[in-house]
Amino acid sequence: MSSLFNEVLYKPLFNGLIILYNSVALQDLGLAIILLTFLIRVILFPLFHESLRHQRLTQNLQPQIKEIQNKHKDNKETQTRAILELYSSNKANPLMPIILILIQLPILFALFKMFNGGVNEGAFSLLYSFVSRPESIHYTFLGLVDLTSKSLFITALATVLQYFQSKLSLPPLKPGQELNQTERMGRNMVYIGPVLTAVILFNLPAGLGLYWLVTTVFSLLQQIIVNRIFSHGELKGTTK
Repeated sequence: MSSLFNEVLYKPLFNGLIILYNSVALQDLGLAIILLTFLIRVILFPLFHESLRHQRLTQNLQPQIKEIQNKHKDNKETQTRAILELYSSNKANPLMPIILILIQLPILFALFKMFNGGVNEGAFSLLYSFVSRPESIHYTFLGLVDLTSKSLFITALATVLQYFQSKLSLPPLKPGQELNQTERMGRNMVYIGPVLTAVILFNLPAGLGLYWLVTTVFSLLQQIIVNRIFSHGELKGTTK
């Protein structure tokens, strides 16, 4: 299993990083990480975009879901069937968040392995025959940030951006709308992501923090795009 993981994910990502490091990144490992993150996000853009679209669609269906829950509160089987039919009629897949996590986890693990001390001369044996072996690796970003050590600046910036991304993912409140206890708890969860980001990145090398930061920037931009589409009524599959 580990050999399959190395061949399918780790080696391609590692070789991609070295190719970028040798060329457009001008032997700046930080720039190479940013460019690799950009390529990964471009490849996975349709999946992330669909996940965000599904998130907003699900939020839009909540009033109808509540009606179903109240109507069939004494029959859980009928309630579940009605909710699934609602999802199906609106082309929403309730498993989408889980699918996205399952796809991301192997990639995140490969990147963690690579950035957490995996970029060194001992790993050059993993390079493909057509990839030039760099004379040395400079573990800095713009000559300022040591990517092998913790960075409070990168951690703080990633935490702040994570908060705004989480905030944008919440559905807008209508004037005079009152929230029940569950909804209030859901909105308070917006603080959990940033706190976890700060705790995790504080104990990791800046290279991983930089990847997380760039990924959060992409997520923030995609969230803004989806919100604008949603606000203009262009979200496909939304019930009226």
